[in-house]
Amino acid sequence: MNAIGIIANPASGKDIRRLVSHATVIDNNEKINIVERIILGAQQLGVDKVYLMPDAYNMGYRVQDKLKTSGELKCDIQVIDIYRYDGIEDTLNSVQYMEEKNIGCIVTLGGDGTNRAVAKVIREIPLIAISTGTNNVYPVMIEGTIAGIAAAVVASGKFDKKLFTTKDKLIEIYKDGVLKDIALIDAVITRDVFVGAKAIWDVESIEKIFITESHPASIGFSSVVGSKIIIKDEDDFGAYVNVIIDEACVLAPMAAGIVLPIATDQPVILNFKDEYEYHTSCRGTIALDGEREIEFAENQKYVFKISRNGPYHVDVRKALEVGQANGFFCVCKKIKED
Repeated sequence: MNAIGIIANPASGKDIRRLVSHATVIDNNEKINIVERIILGAQQLGVDKVYLMPDAYNMGYRVQDKLKTSGELKCDIQVIDIYRYDGIEDTLNSVQYMEEKNIGCIVTLGGDGTNRAVAKVIREIPLIAISTGTNNVYPVMIEGTIAGIAAAVVASGKFDKKLFTTKDKLIEIYKDGVLKDIALIDAVITRDVFVGAKAIWDVESIEKIFITESHPASIGFSSVVGSKIIIKDEDDFGAYVNVIIDEACVLAPMAAGIVLPIATDQPVILNFKDEYEYHTSCRGTIALDGEREIEFAENQKYVFKISRNGPYHVDVRKALEVGQANGFFCVCKKIKED
């Protein structure tokens, strides 16, 4: 069986940052359209089974009904019957289910937070990440049809995934020697006491920024470090900066349409073997990929590490190039094989 999975997050792009910035909102109807195009592209290139995460908006069932009604559906669609929480748990459980089914590729529709949730569970399945969130560095804007075709190349099993995937970096946060949580792009220590609405957008409360990659062309906290140093996904290190009032400011795009001055010291490189110990002096929170997740109290110790324990992230263009170079898109060849 040639199968792929789709994780479409109905909550992506709907946090507080869409209210305090000028972000484009991709609504659930457009997400349905994107999922349709993924499936139509994938099935034309040999995918015969698609697993979809369940959600409160019933996107999977709506896609199934629309494609059946139009007569375009050729593959088998299964909406995973594990909807329970209307939250991150549904993502975790769906990815775990897909891992157990040993499918060939997972496509996500969401932002950095969605993909961070996937990264908590995914192991060997290659990942294609489509951006439908607010502040995004990890996922990118990809036409759904192209993402579906690339997923078919990956899921075919005909090619070594090393040809078009990169094993991603993570920021691992430990407390008392136990892994507490992870981030794909950035972890930010703030003086905000409560998790609240989760999304962090007030830069005045920030104390430290840890990143796995940075570039001035990104948006959000990684762009702060990117204003001083470029760290690529293939570099075997990350970095951190301290936000200090008396230091020179950099201008960084913190959200769509919002460029702010932020004062930091020079970035400090964190190699994979390095550990940064942070001893808390007050209450606060740690934001992971833009969302406050960990609350801490005074006199606690957290350890931050950079590793390459993340997902196998698919380079869509490279996947298509590998397919093209090996005749994957040749209709005559497929007819002969059939």
